[in-house]
Amino acid sequence: MILGTWNVNGVRARAQRLIEWLAERKPDVVCLQELKVKTDELDRDALKAAGYHVAAIGQASWNGVAVLSREPLETVSTELPGAAADAGARFIVTRRDDGLEVASVYVPNGKTTSNPEFRSKLAWLERLALHIESRPDKEAPFVLAGDFNVCTTDLDSYLGARAHGTIFHTDEERALIGRLTAAGLCDLYRSKYTAEPGYSWWDYRAGAFHRKLGMRLDLILATDVVARRVKDVFIDREFRKKSKLSGALPSDHAPVVAVLD
Repeated sequence: MILGTWNVNGVRARAQRLIEWLAERKPDVVCLQELKVKTDELDRDALKAAGYHVAAIGQASWNGVAVLSREPLETVSTELPGAAADAGARFIVTRRDDGLEVASVYVPNGKTTSNPEFRSKLAWLERLALHIESRPDKEAPFVLAGDFNVCTTDLDSYLGARAHGTIFHTDEERALIGRLTAAGLCDLYRSKYTAEPGYSWWDYRAGAFHRKLGMRLDLILATDVVARRVKDVFIDREFRKKSKLSGALPSDHAPVVAVLD
């Protein structure tokens, strides 16, 4: 089984590249973020033709998350319990016919630590942590993947310790992500690569991608029954590079892929 997550930064702008990526990597399950379209504007016909069932919650111009699956799936929830009503379309939980639950999340950015949106981000992450902590069966196969907008350690940012205390790098953000792993979720990439940065996001400006000035913001977290099956996890940097070389504007995120036995 191949699991993936990708912040496409606008599914319309990346429509061709998404279909190409699905054809090349052939993932079984994919979590998408930042669709930036209303739910009924998602091109389900193209995704169906590519071989995927779709569950999504969209929003005009902003946010939006989806789960694509080769196997049939049902939508369990499109609202994070207790989250602010104006937080946007950031959370969806699905269940495949084989029993695997998959959630796609897009954590608020927060902008800066002095911006009121930073407190909103912490409140949203608090609700996510509470939701994961309250799951009744923590041993069941479950995947939580998406753009978490947090560098969980200094290794996850090209700025390293210099950025400590700034947005994405605060103790408050990191502690809330830590609650997810303490509740039984394994960070699949970091479990395989303890010393590799694994950047998945690069600023469009100043040649950051080619200079390897990135951050690891996109995570695939999973319960132990899933994590035990992981053979490899990789950041699909080559596809992001190919996207730019082909003339199509790439997302500022690269897909993250986990290959399971």
